[in-house]
Amino acid sequence: MFQNKIVLSDISQPFQNSNSPKMDDDDQFVPDDVQKIVKDNIEACLTDTTYEVEKVNQWSARVSEQCLTALSKLKKNFKYVVTCSIMQKTGAGLHTASSCYWDSTTDGTCTVRWENKTMYCIVTVFGLAI
Repeated sequence: MFQNKIVLSDISQPFQNSNSPKMDDDDQFVPDDVQKIVKDNIEACLTDTTYEVEKVNQWSARVSEQCLTALSKLKKNFKYVVTCSIMQKTGAGLHTASSCYWDSTTDGTCTVRWENKTMYCIVTVFGLAI
């Protein structure tokens, strides 16, 4: 087991864990595949929306659930953890960090940053081999 620390300190830079293997094996976390799934689901939920504080909880739940549903359709032997943060574009900074104790040969993470004129959406997926 290895410790893998991920730090996302600037939301203007997309982040993808470079420690994750890029093998197409069923027991490997493939960040490129996950990134496409997440991006497609964010766009399906949030394209043509304007930030409304009353809808943020609904949007973040929908993005998370749809990403999780799409990831489960990959039929890989993984448990997935999906987080979604939506924030209004106001010029404020955002700093976040996570730390995981896992097997870096199979497990991995992928973070996708999406934005439009009024908001940011940051989705992080952790994939843990079963």
